Amino acid sequence: MSAMKPAQQGFSLIEVSIVTAIVLLLAIIGVPAIGGYVVENKVPKVGEELARFILQTKVNAPNGSSTPYSGISTLNFASMVHDSSIFTVSGTGATTKVMHGLGAGGEVSVAESDSGAAFSITLSKVHDAACPSIASVMQRVSDTITVGFDGQAATAVKDQSTHYSALAAESYCAAGAVNTFVFTAS
Repeated sequence: MSAMKPAQQGFSLIEVSIVTAIVLLLAIIGVPAIGGYVVENKVPKVGEELARFILQTKVNAPNGSSTPYSGISTLNFASMVHDSSIFTVSGTGATTKVMHGLGAGGEVSVAESDSGAAFSITLSKVHDAACPSIASVMQRVSDTITVGFDGQAATAVKDQSTHYSALAAESYCAAGAVNTFVFTAS
């Protein structure tokens, strides 16, 4: 009897191409959703650190001064979060940058407002996946909140005459990492 050789088995080029196309399609659909999910998960931690900075700054402000926040800057915030796993601090002195991670290339800057009677925290390049969550977290410790995007005029979502609304905050956010939030406290 002659021995029959078993037929080679494997995948054809067409089968491999179809599976590759399906995996590529899933990746194209899934990657943006995953990116938004990652940003959304960072919001509570970023908000908690920002709120902690605001409360710590208010507690340590000199009593009886009309300009308790005179001279406050990003350096003050950077020194508080330099060991943080949430923010990335780079540079020294006047070149210090604090990155927030809520959007590609997003920075945090701190400056005095109203000639030192108040101070503001600005978050640039915030992804819309963080809207309105970051504003909702910060509305408890901020006197005013504004949001704008790509050079457009900022809109107040909380101030003395505007009560905070998460729906309003979300409606003022643009798609992508283009939003700028300013939180002011006194």
